[in-house]
Amino acid sequence: MKARTAIVCSVADQGVAALTNILVLVAAARLSTVADFARFSAVYLVFTVLLGVFGAYTGQPLVLRRGEHYEVGGACRSAVVFTLLAASALGALLAAVCLLLPGATARALMTLGLVLPVVLGQDTMRYAFSTLQLPHLALGGDVLRLACVLGALTMQPYGAPAARLVTVWGLSALPALLLSAALLHRRVAGTPLRLKVLLRRGHLGRRFVVEFGVGNAAGQLSVLGLGAVGNPLVVGALRGATTLFGPLNVLFTSATGFGPPLLGRLPCERRRVRATVTLAAVLALTAGAWATVLALLPDGVGRRLLGDTWPTAAALLPATGSQYAAMAVGTCGLLALRMLDPRTTLSIQVVYSLAAVAFLTGGYVLGGVPGAAWGLCLGSVCKAVATWARVARLSRRTAGGRAPVSAGAIRSGS
Repeated sequence: MKARTAIVCSVADQGVAALTNILVLVAAARLSTVADFARFSAVYLVFTVLLGVFGAYTGQPLVLRRGEHYEVGGACRSAVVFTLLAASALGALLAAVCLLLPGATARALMTLGLVLPVVLGQDTMRYAFSTLQLPHLALGGDVLRLACVLGALTMQPYGAPAARLVTVWGLSALPALLLSAALLHRRVAGTPLRLKVLLRRGHLGRRFVVEFGVGNAAGQLSVLGLGAVGNPLVVGALRGATTLFGPLNVLFTSATGFGPPLLGRLPCERRRVRATVTLAAVLALTAGAWATVLALLPDGVGRRLLGDTWPTAAALLPATGSQYAAMAVGTCGLLALRMLDPRTTLSIQVVYSLAAVAFLTGGYVLGGVPGAAWGLCLGSVCKAVATWARVARLSRRTAGGRAPVSAGAIRSGS
């Protein structure tokens, strides 16, 4: 497959996956009472966290693999089997615990445990297809899943309990799982199955899980904390502003989660770094253009999108747009580091995620909600600068003949 086609398929796959998540929540909201939708949303949030953890532990290290098809295919096969086994064990534990608890939310969480292997297994196969440089197969599976989940949910009656909706949503991924499994089996049959290496101490997934936890939890908890001890409007305003930039999150996820196999097509590290620089410029310009489009929206259109939250969110667009431009540069810097030496990203994620929390808090103290938004922007700028400074140092070391530990040199057991 040509590189341009592979890029289009990879980005389209991320778009379909993101669209599926959005439409699932929209469909559930239309079918549920306020109380049942709150329960469904809580369960879906638990799933989203687990999806991120499994993606960090198995998916992100997988897409960094390069080498002979026999070894790469074995890594893909091992990651999928490991995910299915781990998700089954975790799902069984979750279902067993929630079976003993009263309430509708516990029943919904119990059904999540039962369908967890299906939804997480199908997602890991997307990473496997990307690693094998077959993103069109991942796209086909996600399109099938989108069609099945919407068809299944639209057949449910209004007022369906959260547990029923979770069950329907989870089982609707089964056709995509079976199709993806059949397609993957044709390409990795006979390759080695090595599950123990995924549990060894040096497995990169452990680092990436910590990065996921710090990068995602720190900012979210700090915003919630400001809402709890300060002005509750800060949560809605910041959430509303970042929601408007949802399409850019799809592009960032595509870059970090599925970019390495595409960049791996380039013959040398210097060209890969140059490609990430170009990608950073493109994504930053896209963020600026998107912020401009949002700023020019008529007030009536904005209120249809966010309701009463629109005026406060619109006031934050300059800060949030600048933040996302900086995030684009930083994301591509992290992508370059993943290609040069994936062990170097953890310290940057931890230090600058905590710095962003400090800037957020300080900005809120000095300037209220707008100050908090500019504080987040400053944190993203500092993270981007630090990331590319590290890329420059590693690139000079490589040029001087002291090559760092690259993703291609890392084996599952390292």
